[in-house]
Amino acid sequence: MAYVVTDACIKDFVCVVECATAAIAPQPEDAKAGTVSQVFINPDECIDCGNCATICAQNAIFPLDELPADKAQFAETNRAYFA
Repeated sequence: MAYVVTDACIKDFVCVVECATAAIAPQPEDAKAGTVSQVFINPDECIDCGNCATICAQNAIFPLDELPADKAQFAETNRAYFA
């Protein structure tokens, strides 16, 4: 199971620093960082450690199985970013 970033993300990159596997993108120095409104978690690289969700002050990150129904589309949005 992976974690999912939703539209509550303010792209402060705090979760990026806390990610144990660098599964969250873009990195602050990436060219893509200025072109997206949030960060994304690669579901194939996430190890379900929860570090990102714990540090997120906006409560924008959820375990996939706890993703609110009105935020379900963000599971695919996160996956699509890495396609």
